[in-house]
Amino acid sequence: MVARLDEATTAKHPIRSGGLASTRVDRMHETMRRYVESGRLPGLVTGVSRGGFEQIDAVGTIAFGNSEPMRRDTIFRLASMTKPITAVATMILVEECRVRLDDPVDAWLPELADRKVLRTIDSSLEDTVPAKRSITLRDLLTFRAGYGEVLFQSWNCPMQKALADAQLPLVHWPFSDTADEFMKRLGKLPLVHQPGERWLYHMCGEILGVLVARVARQSLGLFFRERIFEPLGMKDTAFFVPEEKMNRLPPCYRTDPSTGQVAIHDAAAGGLYAHPPVFEGGGGGLVSTVADMLAFGRMMLGQNGGRDRILSRPTIELMTMDHLTPEQKAASPFFPSFWDAYGWGLGLAVIARRHELGRGPGCFGWDGTFGTSWWIDPVEDIVGVLMSQRVPDTMAMPPIVGDFWTSVYQSIVD
Repeated sequence: MVARLDEATTAKHPIRSGGLASTRVDRMHETMRRYVESGRLPGLVTGVSRGGFEQIDAVGTIAFGNSEPMRRDTIFRLASMTKPITAVATMILVEECRVRLDDPVDAWLPELADRKVLRTIDSSLEDTVPAKRSITLRDLLTFRAGYGEVLFQSWNCPMQKALADAQLPLVHWPFSDTADEFMKRLGKLPLVHQPGERWLYHMCGEILGVLVARVARQSLGLFFRERIFEPLGMKDTAFFVPEEKMNRLPPCYRTDPSTGQVAIHDAAAGGLYAHPPVFEGGGGGLVSTVADMLAFGRMMLGQNGGRDRILSRPTIELMTMDHLTPEQKAASPFFPSFWDAYGWGLGLAVIARRHELGRGPGCFGWDGTFGTSWWIDPVEDIVGVLMSQRVPDTMAMPPIVGDFWTSVYQSIVD
């Protein structure tokens, strides 16, 4: 059972159960509040679970120009924080022996059978060699299948243009047609590299969502709901927001490059999440709340005595190991210096060495491009969640993410 601490409890116990100092938790609140007072964000919600106690803090308002306060149960667009959930769904099927990590995925994804591979990243689509082997489920989970965001390697290569023409890369996200059409378009394109050779971001998360739905013979959203969300009590996590909950979804903002002013990137009513999507994207399509993502994190961490675990401990250990070699990291461009401290497990990132105050070796989780962050620390027994809704101005996570995790870790007192 998770206990929630209110202000009266805080006043009586300056050192909170779970090893978080009251005054230092207040410091975290003030740090987050500065982002609201600066005008960067209208509001945000944070959550920390440790030692059987949960702290959720809502700061600011739900939208610019709106006096309605941000709520603990505000619903946020997860973006790429969807990927670990899709990985868990995949591993449920692995545990049931309905799929195997090292089997080819051709039977479920025939569009990806008999692949051709580009000779070089800048080759024309016709300049290919045969794939040395089939794509496996392990390749997809470790993002080493050969499809992904090639712009990190060559932003103007023929493959990037072909992906854009097919409306497949992140710059054209979300994909608006069916899952079968997604796979049909992808299947017409060669791989960027040999299966298992190197890491490429994003696309494997979308492919895994299609695979889960096909293996389970039901929609991805229904599988998520029946096998993950309902068992964990994640009542507000889905691929869209129903009308009766729409008042809990804030707008998502961005900076208008032509004016430098804040503009709405995605509205609530009438926006991308106001209706069920045609394509339920396993790489970034979910919405959720801080409470729901804390519950998902507690399951992964084995809090509550592991009673709510939907995967075995050995499975989670396998998911949260670094599966990339140093050579693969060196050949896989991503954000500057990313691989200095990070690795990649099965559908999520892992931290290999401490490079900041927040999050050290053994931590696992992932972030979302709309200003969300979800990580678990097995050593410190922490699940942390940050939820905000603003697209970053550069190809990097915004400073608030680092400040949130610094604030979480500075509050530890035991």
